[in-house]
Amino acid sequence: MKYVALVYYQESLIEAMTEQQWHDLNQECIAGVERLCAEGKYITGQPLQPVTTATTVRVRNGETLISDGPFAETKEQLAGFYLLDANDLDEALQLASRIPPARLGSIEVRPVRELPPKD
Repeated sequence: MKYVALVYYQESLIEAMTEQQWHDLNQECIAGVERLCAEGKYITGQPLQPVTTATTVRVRNGETLISDGPFAETKEQLAGFYLLDANDLDEALQLASRIPPARLGSIEVRPVRELPPKD
C-alpha cells in the first residue's frame, strides 16, 4: 500500500543552522532515501523550496483567486514529502520515524487514495 509522509518543520530552525549543519542534514536525508530504496520502500519524494516561495490558488464561483504564501499559517511548514510503499500503517509509521527531519518537526503519514478508473 502507498503512504505519503509529509515532512514539516519550522523553517526558522533551518535558517539558524550553519552551512555545515544544513549540509549534514541533507546528507542524512540522501542516505535515508538510499536505504529506503535498497529496502524497496521508496517510490519518490522531493524537498520543497521555502514557504516564502509558495503561491496558493483557489477557485470560487468560477473565479480564480491567487495569493502569496501557503494556505494556512502554521508553526511548522511543509518542507517535502516521501511516497512510501509499506505493507500497512505500522510499517509506514516505522519508516517515517527514520526520516531525519522528524527530529526537527513532524512527519504526517497518510494512506494514498487511488482514483477510480476513468469512465
